[in-house]
Amino acid sequence: MQPAISRIGVLVAGVLTASLCLYPQSPASPPSAAPSQTAPKKELRPNEPQGLPPRLTPAEYQAHVKAGTVTIGAEFVGHFVRTAQKTLTTEDYVSVEVGLFGEPGAKLTLSPGDFTLRINDKKVLPSLPYGLVVRNVKDPEWEPPELASSKKSKTSLNSGGGQDEGPPPIVHVPIELQRAMAEQTKLASLSEGDRTLPQAGLLYFEYRGKDKSIHSVQLTYNGPAGKATVALQP
Repeated sequence: MQPAISRIGVLVAGVLTASLCLYPQSPASPPSAAPSQTAPKKELRPNEPQGLPPRLTPAEYQAHVKAGTVTIGAEFVGHFVRTAQKTLTTEDYVSVEVGLFGEPGAKLTLSPGDFTLRINDKKVLPSLPYGLVVRNVKDPEWEPPELASSKKSKTSLNSGGGQDEGPPPIVHVPIELQRAMAEQTKLASLSEGDRTLPQAGLLYFEYRGKDKSIHSVQLTYNGPAGKATVALQP
């Protein structure tokens, strides 16, 4: 009986050893870990500019011009940033809303870098990335609490006091508002890459002058569709 029991013990030990050799490998297996490593990267990738809804026809813009088989409609917006949610303001940049139209199903490689702007017949201004503009946009409807309380205190003071008001208070824009304005500006910007027409969106150009000092505006497109210049209304 003892030899039989010994043989059974050896077989059981062999099975256990084989099991231990197989199962520890599965948790560390690279194929099973790959999906959990790649999925978060796709979720964390920021959204790309989506542009604005195109108008029904190019004629609904201030002006339009042909560039090859593509028709470009454009409208000068000045120191404003029209987004899908609201209109923001910017002191250091001006924007132009453009719409690109073609035959049904036509595609075009879009790039804001294909556009330049000339104001008052002076130097040509290149189109700038929206990332530079988001630092300068403001919500005209938002008023800092410090300024509101300052106005209230001034109305309660006697006008004959002659007190020194001191330096203006520092404005602290809430981080939630900054993020919202940046997201709105980004999404309203003209998209990039191969797109099916029509497409529309905002272009940005650096200009710190006042809107009232602008007498002439010319937008030039020089891209895959061809080259064209359109005069816009200031």
